[in-house]
Amino acid sequence: MAVLDVKNLDGKTVGKIELADDVFAARVNPHVLHETVRHYLASQRAGTHKTKQKSEVSGSGRKLWKQKGTGRARIGSIRSPLWRHGGTVHGPVPRSYAYRIPRKVFLGALRSALSAKVADKKLVVVDNWQLDSHKTKPFRETLTRLDDASRTLLLVNGAENVNLERASRNLEGVKLVRTTAIEPYDLLRHEALVLSREAAEKLSRGLSESSQAAAASETVQIQPAKAPKAAKTDASHAEAKHAAKKSAAKKEKKPAVKKQAKAKPKGKKD
Repeated sequence: MAVLDVKNLDGKTVGKIELADDVFAARVNPHVLHETVRHYLASQRAGTHKTKQKSEVSGSGRKLWKQKGTGRARIGSIRSPLWRHGGTVHGPVPRSYAYRIPRKVFLGALRSALSAKVADKKLVVVDNWQLDSHKTKPFRETLTRLDDASRTLLLVNGAENVNLERASRNLEGVKLVRTTAIEPYDLLRHEALVLSREAAEKLSRGLSESSQAAAASETVQIQPAKAPKAAKTDASHAEAKHAAKKSAAKKEKKPAVKKQAKAKPKGKKD
């Protein structure tokens, strides 16, 4: 288990916390980090680019001169892409750049990013975020006591905290996210990571492969046991024997009755 120090808002160590090794001490995989960053940036694109085609630009549609006999190149419209102020051919149109990424790749990238922060000693665990006010200045001093070397900080909290949200939203280089909305891109973009104790425990449980396997085994549906057959009484045994005799009698084949052939009528004499 990875053991980290827990600090209070004054920057003093107040305890220890044990976290899962496969989440905070895993092997860093640069490939999955690259794939998740590409996926995040692609999903953030607006995709609102647009150029006008020949049918969308302004201008008359009449033929400027006759097809032959002038010595000039043939032309059909002033809105031709060959002309100035004409339409654009094969230009960009509004579309979405988002695509799906496998869940295992995303979870592997989160484990790699968290493990990289621990290896670089850029992860701080705070006991709680009990702020007395929502003012930005005292909160900036609190962050300086926790980590005075990093210029950008990513704060992760597990529950709603109004004072924390208001105090951190006006600080440059500081971003606050929930444990359910943490992204590998944010972990790589910010120099240091500050977790609350609750958030660290949630990430340790949620991203651990052993806990996921246990949760998957619990979701397997257990088939209910079949009820034992009731013992037959004498009356029921007699009824079953009578029904068996009746069905056997029905199966007996009846003797086939031969049909007499009808006599053919004699032909008329001439």
